[in-house]
Amino acid sequence: MTRLSAGGEPLDKAVAAFLTGRDLAARYPHLAPATWNRVVATLGSFFAYTTRQGWTPTSPVVGLERRRHRLDREAHARSRAIPADELLAFLTAKHPLRDKTFWWLLYESAARAGEVLALDVGDLDLARRRAVVTGKGGRAELIGWETKTARLLPRYLAGREHGPLFLTDLAPAPARQPARADLDPASGHARLSYRRAAQLFRDTTGGWTLHQLRHSRLTHLAEAGVQLPILMAKSRHTSLTSLAVYAQPTFDAAAATAALDPDRRH
Repeated sequence: MTRLSAGGEPLDKAVAAFLTGRDLAARYPHLAPATWNRVVATLGSFFAYTTRQGWTPTSPVVGLERRRHRLDREAHARSRAIPADELLAFLTAKHPLRDKTFWWLLYESAARAGEVLALDVGDLDLARRRAVVTGKGGRAELIGWETKTARLLPRYLAGREHGPLFLTDLAPAPARQPARADLDPASGHARLSYRRAAQLFRDTTGGWTLHQLRHSRLTHLAEAGVQLPILMAKSRHTSLTSLAVYAQPTFDAAAATAALDPDRRH
């Protein structure tokens, strides 16, 4: 079977040196991960075809690794759990009442920010420390909160009984009036948007995201030894696989083994 050649030299040998990972990286250090990965994928497809045709005995692209997108790394950093001491120190510091209430509610409930921002005052059951949110798939789901939020909510509401739970600082301009359901009838202020809430939290914390409050809460509970069934009820996940993305405690294997040893003397 005919083998392709370049200047009388087999094609795979002619390009092998050019396509080694070290040489390619040296030639194109400026390539963005997306471009690098596209080039590697294209070359891989080409040499897979030539190898099947018998034109090249092997693919010189084998061994070239894909580069991880910077956005992937940033997304991982944004979604990581914040150490409990660091987060609690931030939450207990002085902040505007609305923001402090919102952040504590997100952390204690482990709810998604969009779910909480969609709440109206009438959705709250203050006595039982719970509310019904619209979860993924449009399901009505129950969230609950603890003492910090329970103390802050009445102060923030200041007697309000209707309208969106979390409001903007200023009333919207006449030309930018929201839907009636997103407007507080008493103050004329609109529902706080996710975009604005996320920006406020990011600017105040120097880069944290609202989602990290949910992630951190589930991780902190797991580190405290809360059992998986309770974690699933708290997170409202339907599978352990989904929960594992959020609840990633650092377990001490030796300590875990000792704790589970029925014959261990105390």
